[in-house]
This record gives sequence, C-alpha cells and structure tokens, in this order.
Amino acid sequence: MNNLNALKASFDALKIKMSVEEFYGFAMANDFSEEAIAAIEKTFEKLVQKKEEISIDFLLKCSRLPLKNPKTFANFKFDDVKGRDVERLKSIQTLAPLYSHKNLAFIGPAGTGKTHLAMAFGYECCQKMMKAYFIKMTELNELFTEARKYDRVSRVMTRLIKPSCLIIDEVGHCVFDPENTRLFFDMIDRRYHKEGSSNIVFTSNKQPSSWRQNFTEEDALLCALDRIFDDSLIFNFNGESHRGLNREVISLTTKKIKAAPIMEQPELL
Repeated sequence: MNNLNALKASFDALKIKMSVEEFYGFAMANDFSEEAIAAIEKTFEKLVQKKEEISIDFLLKCSRLPLKNPKTFANFKFDDVKGRDVERLKSIQTLAPLYSHKNLAFIGPAGTGKTHLAMAFGYECCQKMMKAYFIKMTELNELFTEARKYDRVSRVMTRLIKPSCLIIDEVGHCVFDPENTRLFFDMIDRRYHKEGSSNIVFTSNKQPSSWRQNFTEEDALLCALDRIFDDSLIFNFNGESHRGLNREVISLTTKKIKAAPIMEQPELL
C-alpha cells in the first residue's frame, strides 16, 4: 500500500496522466520483474525530488533573499535570546503564522536579529514551495514612485500581493508621500483579503505607534495599521547588538617621541 501511495504521489507531482493501476497493469503485461518495478518507482521518486529542488531554487531566486550566505532558522542563535516566551519565537519555524494568516513584526534596536528572523521565515516558505518576497521599506517607497511615474501600478501591486509571504524590512526609514501612502494602504488591504495561507512580516526599530510619523496620509495609514495588526504576532527585542561579535580589537601604545629642536631660520638678506 505504501508503494502504491508513493507512486501515486509521484505521478501527481510530475503530472503524469496514468493511474497506478494502469502502470502495474502495463508492468505485468510486459513481465516486469519485482526488481525492475522497484527501480522504476525509485526513478520516479528521484524525478520528483529533482523537480522540487529546481522549484525551490527558482523561488529563492525570485524572493530577493540572500543566496550566498542565506539567513535560516538553522543558523540563527536562538540560545542567545532570553525570555519566558522564547518557545513562541522558536515555534514560528513551523510557519504557523502564515498558515493562520497572522502577520509578524520584529521590533527592536539594530543588530538584535530582526532581519535574520524575517529572512529565515521567507527562506522556510520557499523550502515549503511557497512564494516569498523581500523588500526594504525604502525600496518599496521608490517602487511605488516609479510605478506611478511609468504607469506600472497594477503590475507592481500584483508582484507584492501574489507571494504567500511578503517581508518588509526596516519600516520607518523613509517618508511616504500621500499618494504612496494610499498605495501602501491598498496593498495592505488587498493582502488582508487574500485567500489561502499568507502573511506579511515586518521589521523595525520603531514601535508601530510611531510608524505614522513616516506617512503623510493619516486616514489611509490608520486603516492600514488596523489591518496589519488585526491579527498579528509582535516580538519586541531588547539587548545588545549581535553584530561585530567576531571582531578583534587591538590596542597599541607607542613610545613618546621627544620633539626635535627647532632650527633657527637664517635671516633673509
């Protein structure tokens, strides 16, 4: 039974229009040995694995996440994070917030691991064959401005709404004009009503109550914030920066050098 289910799963993944019964009927009609059937089953499993690897590579390339040294949950130092709710932080590795349509926000000073966690969440989405897209808030602002200038708003909105996980990094590092603020609200609103598993992940060194300082359309912003945090999970980080932990600080002392006597200048004739 396990072989039957595995073969059916392989056929479905590879979109082969043949039932398991048809395959085994064909194998019997051609006197395939048990070893030959097992080899074919293994071949289909390998083809499925290869297809998944290609799909994951494609999703990662489209996500704008770093590929050379990827930020993952595996290389995040959870042991450096203290607090009674550390287990809740670790639990996001299951992608439960995405499956439950719950937005995430990582708030805290620079170097505390906010962006690493956000990228790791997106990386894990790609590993699970779901689309993720990473963009800094300043880039989002520029993207909206360019979209308005060249009449590409619809195309840009599709790019931002389609991914299962949208990661917006460094909220609060730029000011949106009124029109870009309204576009931001429209994007949030459309993702809020998006069907299926999806969420938005934010990072910021400012509390959400201060985000309004970076927008210039109060009504639209209030609506956006209402939808962002309607059902969300916010992690506040406090502590020292993790950056520079491997740096070497070398202190040197030099011997005081006695100043040379000033030579008298010859008088000019």
